[in-house]
Order: sequence, then structure tokens, then C-alpha cells
Amino acid sequence: MRELSGAWMRHSGDFWGGLAAMLVALPASVGFGVTVYSVIDPHYAAFGALAGVLGAMALGLVAPTFGGTDRLISAPCAPATAMLSAFAIELVRQGVAPSSIVLMMTVVGILTGVFQILIGFLGVGRLIRYIPYPVVSGFLTGVGLLIISSQLSKFFGVATDTGWFQVLASPETWDWRSLAVGGATIAAMVFSSRFVKAVPATVAGIGAGILAYAGVGLIDSTLFELDGNSLVIGSLGATGEGYVALITDRWNQIGELKVGQVAGVVGSALTLAVLLSIDTLKTCVVLDRLTRTRHDSNRELAAQGLANMTASIIGGMPGAGTMGATMVNFSSGAQTRISAWIQGLLSVGVALLLGSFVAWIPVATLGGVLIVVGIRMIDTDPLRFLESRSTVLDFSVVLAVVGVTLTIGLIAASAVGVVLSIMLFLREQVGGTVVRRKSFVGERSSAWYRPENEMRILEKKGHSAVIFELQGSLFFGTAQQLYRTLEPELTKTDFLILDLQRVQSVDVTAAHMLNLVRDVLAERQVPLLLSNVRERMPNGRNLREFLELAGLRSEENVVIYLPTLEEAIEWVEARLLGESTTSDEDDLPPLELHEIELFKGSKPDTLVDLEACMEKRSWKAGETIYSCGDPSNDLYLIRKGEVKVLAALGGGGSMKHIATYGRGDFLGGQAFLDNRSRSNDAVATRDCDMYVLSLEKFNYLADEHKRVALVLMTKLARLLSIRLRHINEELTLLQDN
Repeated sequence: MRELSGAWMRHSGDFWGGLAAMLVALPASVGFGVTVYSVIDPHYAAFGALAGVLGAMALGLVAPTFGGTDRLISAPCAPATAMLSAFAIELVRQGVAPSSIVLMMTVVGILTGVFQILIGFLGVGRLIRYIPYPVVSGFLTGVGLLIISSQLSKFFGVATDTGWFQVLASPETWDWRSLAVGGATIAAMVFSSRFVKAVPATVAGIGAGILAYAGVGLIDSTLFELDGNSLVIGSLGATGEGYVALITDRWNQIGELKVGQVAGVVGSALTLAVLLSIDTLKTCVVLDRLTRTRHDSNRELAAQGLANMTASIIGGMPGAGTMGATMVNFSSGAQTRISAWIQGLLSVGVALLLGSFVAWIPVATLGGVLIVVGIRMIDTDPLRFLESRSTVLDFSVVLAVVGVTLTIGLIAASAVGVVLSIMLFLREQVGGTVVRRKSFVGERSSAWYRPENEMRILEKKGHSAVIFELQGSLFFGTAQQLYRTLEPELTKTDFLILDLQRVQSVDVTAAHMLNLVRDVLAERQVPLLLSNVRERMPNGRNLREFLELAGLRSEENVVIYLPTLEEAIEWVEARLLGESTTSDEDDLPPLELHEIELFKGSKPDTLVDLEACMEKRSWKAGETIYSCGDPSNDLYLIRKGEVKVLAALGGGGSMKHIATYGRGDFLGGQAFLDNRSRSNDAVATRDCDMYVLSLEKFNYLADEHKRVALVLMTKLARLLSIRLRHINEELTLLQDN
């Protein structure tokens, strides 16, 4: 008993949701079936009612089993009704026999399911993820208004073919009995949750509507008569004799169909598959928005296709994930797809066993329920877009989607909304800048630590080399803007670096523009340097391969690809300093102590005692000099070779190259001064010879030769100060941009 009680507590919302969804979906399904089959012949109306019931059952059981979108209710729907009615009307005009028309509609339904399954397996459903928020919001509001407008005639008790505007403009046509019943339903839905939380608002509303109808019936006794009573659902007509025989004959005739006959309905089936798929996915998107979940579009489409095939095989109506029943299911407390199974089972059970009871449910009650659901679907969040001029156009997209939804249709509204969103996106892209930062080599530095005299040269000559860090998308809308930005530099700069690290995409127009930049620079024998040209972009494209195919092939002193911006700056620095890229320092002799940058200008005899305290050591290329966390506090003076320093990103993980030290430079000064463990790794990238001075030896030297120690500390502090100043200036530049 305790387990049963726990299960009921977990799934009571699913039961109430399924029950409420059935009460909305079943009458609509019956109505859709009757509408389609009545077109064939008035005598087929009863068969249409049963087709609606069987369609609601098959869709309600098969779709949630294989689709898995929680709370989604699938049932025969308006797009299927409109398409099949038009199809039947055309066949009637051609003089096709009614039984043959039913047969062809069955084939259309089966092919529709097949096409939906193919759409799901081909992955087309993923496109729904790219629908912008203003489109979803406008669609949500538009559908809510559609639901409200479609139910006004039922709420006010006027003819169902009367437009909503005529209904509101003609109060003399209103039926006070419908108003009383519908008003009681809405009041119960709105206020019941304040008093009775155990019963969902939808169920409470339907119960209140039935009680109100009974109360009005005490005044008007004609309401207790079922025949000719337009205020209640009426008999479902779900037991038409001969239906089984009709299904049997239908399948016997399908085996006799010719290929040409089947091919003739492929277009109709494909169109219906697209309509039902869009209807389903739109409902899923709205449901995702309300429940903060994410459905599997492709899986859902395949499941809907299988459900439509099943429905058509047993003689039911095809359909889709329906907005009204789904919203009722959600608002009634449903949590899982069990609610959809309950709806499917109850559709048949109620139609066969409780048809007489359901027949007395007031039409105004169902109208009132759907009006409240429609009101709750209206998304008011976009009203905040009006508070800022920058988002007014986004609000216009919402309005456009709502307007097209109400005047033309849901599919057209989706198309209009997506097109307008794309236009706004292009407007933002064209209006924004693709240049994140402009700087000069004299303001920046590579990972190579230069001696003081070289740093002075770079500061002086560095403004002849310009750096543009690009961002966003380089496409036809931003290509000319970028060229206008680059154009003033093309006639005067000696080096041009374009960094593409933050570029998301490049199209053919932008690539052609870069070819033009290359040609203008080549006339002055100025190279175009491209850094951070990734082999895998966010869109999956190999940018390096694409640019080379577009004409930007790597060519010495014309177009040069470099892995990082630091390496591009280093390449330019070497040219500004007059260095040869092919020079090899391996044949040069090791420097003596007085030749090292730290001691430039010092007399050799004053450094004799200092050199006596130092140890001469060597490392082969690839050997580690020290590692992060090592307690060593030695100062390293590079006599020959090259050292690369690496640090962990974010305090851990992969190592990043942060500095390079060469012949005549020093490293390890920070640990030497603060006597703390190493904060990075140092690796020899060329065979190295060094002077190594330990802190212990220096302390001994300071006691015996204070002047020599003072010279070392003064020069060391000065060079570290120069480096720190340069780093601060570069950080300021990066922050300002």
C-alpha cells in the first residue's frame, strides 16, 4: 500500500494532466476526423469520428514511447485536417469512389510517417535549435492569441464559423448560458489553486463548468436534452457499423495499387510530413521554454512518423504534437511522458465506455479552459525590449511573428521571424567592428626577452610594424569595413600583422579582400603576416586550407603564416633588429662575464671575485634547467644557447610558452631575489653554457666584497625594473582596448 501511495504521489500530476489533455484532444480529434470524412460523403461522418479516436489513441501511445519528450501530447491536428480535406475534395471532383478516397488517404498517412522517420534519421530536426528567441516568443504569444480567438465563439455560444471580431462586435448574439458556464470555468481555473491545491486548475475548471451547466439547466430544462443541443459536445459517434469491414477492404485494395497511383500522392505526403514535423517541433520548442528542458528533435520526428504510420494502418487520423492539449497537460501538473500514455488510453476508453458522459461536457467549458491556457501562453518578457532603443527592433520581430501567425499561419510566421532575425544579425555584424585592437610592435613584445639596447631599438622602430587583432565574422558584410580600416596603413607600414585568434568565420568575399591587401603590400615588398590561423574553426572549417585555396598561399616575404601572435611579433622584431633568421649561434664562442648584458660597462678586474663564486655549467638541448616548485634560487647567466620558459595555464593543466632568453641574457632573477620556489619551468632549446650563481655564494660574496655585490644587485634590479615597466605598459595597452 505504501508503494502504491508513493507511486500515485509521483505520478498523480501525470494522471490529471493526461485526463485533462484527453478532454481537450479527444473532442478535437473527433471533430477533425468528422471534418475530413464528411468531405468524402456525409455518411462517412461516423467513420471519421472513430478515425479521430483511433488516431488519438495511436499517437498518444506510440509517439511518447519512442519520442520521449516529457509532457508532449500528440493527436490529430488542424494541419493534417486541412491537408487531407483538400486532398479528398480534389479526388471527389475527379469522381473517385469514396472507398478509393479513403484508401488513398491511408496511403498518404503511411507515406507521411515514412517521410517523417527519414527527416528524423537525416538529422534535419536539429535545425529547430537555431530558431531565435524573438521568434519563439512571438510564436508562443501568437499561438496563445490564436487559441483564444478560436475559442471565443464557443465561450460566447455563437455559431462556430463566426470570426472572433464579429463575436466581440455583436453582443446581441451572445448566449448567456454559455457565458455563465464559461465564466464559471475560467473563475475556477484562476482561483481554485488558492483553495484546493490537490486538484489541477484544469480539472477544477471542467468540474465547475459541468456544475454551472447543471445549475443553468435548472432554469432552462432544454439543456438536459442531448439531441440538437449545441451547448454540449454531444454524441461522439464512435461505433459506426461496418468500420472493420471498411478497414479490411482498404487493405485488400492497397495490394492492388499501381506504382503510378502511389507516386501521385508522394507530393501530398511529403508536404503533410513537413507541416506535421514543423507543428510538432514548434510545440516542443514552446514546451522547452516553459519547462527549461531540451528535446531531441530528430528522435521526436522519427517517433511521430512511426506513430502516424501506426495510426494510418489501423484507420486513424495522422497528427502531430499539438499545442493546446500539450499546454493543458503541462498546466495540469504533468511531469513525464506517462501523461501522454494516459491520454492515449483514456481516449479509447472514454470514447467506447464513457461516451455518453463525455457527451454532456459543455462546449463553453472547453472554450474557457483553452482561453485561460492561451492567456498563460502569452509571453510578456519581450515588453522589456521597449525600454532600450537597442532592442526595439528585436521587439518588432516578436510583433511581426505574432501578426503573421494571426493573419497568415504558423509556418509563414516562423519563416518571417527567422528571416527578420537573420537581417537583424547581419545588421549587428555590419554595424559592429571586426577590429578588436590596433597596436604596434613597439608597444608589444614577443616571448623573447631582449637586452636593454635592443628594447630601445624596438621602441624606436616598432611603430613601423602595425598589428590588427581581428574578431567576429569576416564576411561580405564586414569585408569592406575592414579594408577601409586597413587601407591607411597599407601605404606606410613596413610590416602588417593580422591576428585571427578571435575570428569565428571567413567567407570568400573576405578572403578576396585579404588577397587585395596582400597585393597592395607586395607592390612595396611588404609582407603580410597572418597569425593564429586555426586548422579547425567553430564551424568545422580548416581556415588555413580555405585561405590557401582562396589564393593566400604561403610565400616568402609575401604571405607568412605564424602559429601565434607572439611568434609573429618575434619575426618582425628580428627584422627590425637586423637579425638573420638563418643565423646559427652554435659556432659562436661562449661569452665572458664582462660581455654579458648584466655587466656591460663593468671593468673585467672588478668581476674577478664575482666570477670566482660562479659555477660554469652546460645543458644539452631539451634538458630541463629547473622545474616549477623547485626550491633552487640560483641566478643563471647565459653564455651561449637559448632557454625557453613555460608556465601552467590557470595554475595547472597545459604549459604555455611565456618567455625565451638568449645569449647574453639572464634568468632566475625572481627566485634569486625573493628566495622562493620556482614558479615555472626552464628548458634548454639549444645547447647552453651558463654561469650559475647560488644565493649562498652571493651572500658570502656580499660579506667579503660589498662593492662587487652592490654592483650585481644594482644592475639586476635595473634590468628587472625595465622589464617590469615594459610589461606594465603592455598590460595597460591591452586593458584600454
